Amino acid sequence: MNPVGLISMQYARPFTAEHFPLFARMREHGYDFVELLVPEVGEIDAKAARKALDDAGLDVVLAARVNLQRNLSSAEADAHRAGIDYLKYTVDQAVALGAKIVGGPLTGNPLVFAGRPPQPVPEEERLARKQRCVDGLREAGDYAAKHGILLAVEPLNRFESDVLCTTQQAIELLDAVDHPAIQLMLDTFHMHMEESSIPEAIRLAAGRVVHFQANENHRGFPGTGATDWVAVCRALHEIGYAGPISLEPFRRRDDRFGVPFAQWRAPHEDESDRLSASVAFMKSHITLTEYRR
Repeated sequence: MNPVGLISMQYARPFTAEHFPLFARMREHGYDFVELLVPEVGEIDAKAARKALDDAGLDVVLAARVNLQRNLSSAEADAHRAGIDYLKYTVDQAVALGAKIVGGPLTGNPLVFAGRPPQPVPEEERLARKQRCVDGLREAGDYAAKHGILLAVEPLNRFESDVLCTTQQAIELLDAVDHPAIQLMLDTFHMHMEESSIPEAIRLAAGRVVHFQANENHRGFPGTGATDWVAVCRALHEIGYAGPISLEPFRRRDDRFGVPFAQWRAPHEDESDRLSASVAFMKSHITLTEYRR
């Protein structure tokens, strides 16, 4: 069965040494790994974190954090260079923490969280952005391959990226990069907005996807939204996907007027029962959709 994990910012952001005891709690809930945001310099001691993970019996996948200062898509040479260097840094962190996959919006150009609107660009600049991403991913891919790490590029919805939003766009990019260490990560939250059919997009990604985020359309707990999890899990079985599946149900139960759902909020109540139910829900769907009459 696919290992099922939980994003670290379900509990805290940043996730530091004081939160390491939560690894054991995740394991008790039934999770197989933690999806840890790539630590910034000085945020945690990697050796101590790895010991804590091992003690809890928890594996780890890393999630990259990009910004406009480290941005593969950027026409600014310093920002582009910093984007490549950051991807190499994420590889170093993966090695130190015992992870094999670093996923995320590696192409950069964040929108809402960078406080900038999407703007149309001339065709020349669109192609230049693509080439900058290709060049950067190839260089980072060479570095990742030397260390046995996979970099997984994630398409985001139109409000969070203006360079990579769909599975088809990601495949176009991966075809151009043509590097075994550069693969694909999919997130059903974003796919709800940008794909005509989530199962068909999954099938399109056959042989490419190495990490999968199973999230509701509203980022609530699995089973509480509009996602057809039977169809999603059947599609994953059809493409032979055996990799990690992580959950990010951090919407929180707060529907007061004016609460900005786009911004992360710390938990305000004990979510243990729902977190246990969520991993059981996902694992049951993975098991039950494997066989078809």
